[in-house]
Amino acid sequence: MHIHVLGSAAGGGFPQWNCNCHNCDGFRKGTLQAQSRTQSSIAISEDGEHWILCNASPDIRAQLASFNAMQPARTLRDTGISAVMLFDSQVDHTTGLLMLREGMPLEVWCTTQVHEDLTSGFPLFSMLKHWNGGPRWHEVPATDETAFSIPCAPSLRLIAIPLLSNAPPYSPRRNKPHPGDNIGLFIEDTRNGATALYAPGLGKPDANILAWMARADTLLVDGTVWQDDEMQRCEVGTRTGQQMGHLAQSGPGGMIEVLDGLTATRKILIHINNTNPILDESSEERAILASHGIVVAYDGMHFELSGHE
Repeated sequence: MHIHVLGSAAGGGFPQWNCNCHNCDGFRKGTLQAQSRTQSSIAISEDGEHWILCNASPDIRAQLASFNAMQPARTLRDTGISAVMLFDSQVDHTTGLLMLREGMPLEVWCTTQVHEDLTSGFPLFSMLKHWNGGPRWHEVPATDETAFSIPCAPSLRLIAIPLLSNAPPYSPRRNKPHPGDNIGLFIEDTRNGATALYAPGLGKPDANILAWMARADTLLVDGTVWQDDEMQRCEVGTRTGQQMGHLAQSGPGGMIEVLDGLTATRKILIHINNTNPILDESSEERAILASHGIVVAYDGMHFELSGHE
């Protein structure tokens, strides 16, 4: 199984275009030891040729250009994207579909709840019908009791895990979490037993998701904020991490504590907000992560899973 990180930042990317917080300002001035990052998305493949795009970032054009496998050039018009899977209906995970309009119809997989949001409050599916009929929707079962596969990667057994997180502002389920608003994905390569779990939006880890995390060799999980009130501390927002549907890394019950209780070979934080001090590679917070065996995803990170490691 191949996993490629196309984008590793939260909404707005890093540096965010209109932000002059300590991190964004320091990056622009060259005083912060950090890498720029686009908005979060990964691609998975069983053969390195046919790829499932996991979330469609607004930065998708630049992300595809940075990864040669996405343009195999086998025909006059071509792409390495064989399917798209949406984990929620947030702007920063779905707007990239508009950038892919010339390639419609694309096979798009998401839950019923996400499809409803993207045909009503944020009607991407309806808009894209004007390009060769738009996306071909395939329902993702919003229950971890049902495994499924996507035709371009038949050896990958997929399980969508409902997460306790928030729906976007334009959803009728905002502040009323419903199974299917936000999912994580457990991936098993049936050829060699390799397993991974991708959950960029993880607000409250309940017993169910923790059990799935315990089964994964590789974890790519929510790394949005270091402190729950980080946006307020940085004076760039009023909402907490929990209100946005994200679990902070620090403090009792934080992501560090959660990951300490797991035995995965790789523990990777993704979906990093521009305010998070872990973006600074020389920071104390980055050193704390390293001491716990946790790494921070970066754009272009790539690895292959060959079995239980």
